[in-house]
Amino acid sequence: MFTTADLWDEYEKLLSCVDPIFKHFGSKKVFSGKITTIKLFEDNSLVRKQLESDGKGRVLVIDGGGSLRCALVGDQLAELAMQNNWEGIIVNGCIRDSEVINSMNIGIKALNTCPVKSVKRNIGEIDIPVKFGVITFLSEYYIYADADGILVSKDNLLK
Repeated sequence: MFTTADLWDEYEKLLSCVDPIFKHFGSKKVFSGKITTIKLFEDNSLVRKQLESDGKGRVLVIDGGGSLRCALVGDQLAELAMQNNWEGIIVNGCIRDSEVINSMNIGIKALNTCPVKSVKRNIGEIDIPVKFGVITFLSEYYIYADADGILVSKDNLLK
């Protein structure tokens, strides 16, 4: 187990800190892993596709453009993430079904909640650099999240 505060104290020069703009959802309060990125806007088709793959040791970082007009993750996608061993999800956008998700053993950080579902057009990009919260997230970098915040490093600091 780790805390982001302890990681920062020990590895400050190797870490970037994401702006504290996210709310936590799910009962898993601490998570980390190798980043997989998705960039999309109000279309969660690629989120499902990605969560259907094996997520062991990985965290899905979804850049939804910060839209608050619809949700990109709901209880069904959270369940899919758990089934396929994803460590957690970061959403630059909204989720829905938050009461159900809060009872699930998953860690999700999102800007807020919204009951509106997204469109399904299969539009988006996977494994490209995405930037939000003053950080550029790169696939294959590592992310560390807990109640205090989110840190990113090129290196795996929990070996």
